[in-house]
Amino acid sequence: MVTPADGTPQTDNKDPLHGITLENLLKALVAHYGFDGLAQQINIRCFSFEPSIKSSLKFLRKTPWARAKVERLYLTMQGLPVPDYLRQAPASDVKTTKIKTTETTTQLNADIWGK
Repeated sequence: MVTPADGTPQTDNKDPLHGITLENLLKALVAHYGFDGLAQQINIRCFSFEPSIKSSLKFLRKTPWARAKVERLYLTMQGLPVPDYLRQAPASDVKTTKIKTTETTTQLNADIWGK
């Protein structure tokens, strides 16, 4: 960290969300979109069913994938660059996974089911 001549600290942080609390971020989104607009932008129950700042904060702090969506929307609303870690789809958005069937699995199932 480098301190300029005027004594103010200078950080080299490139994160556009640095220094913005989740509460301030959420209040800005609610002021811009309202809870109805947020529910249309991001399909999360805390925005559509009895919404409040307090309940939304509680949910978003416990749910990383939902928080990432809210942060991405905030950055887009502000016209700020979206970091790579927010561009990637969270693991919870993946709906299907393929499981490879191996001979061992097939044999195990044959033993169980008698086929």
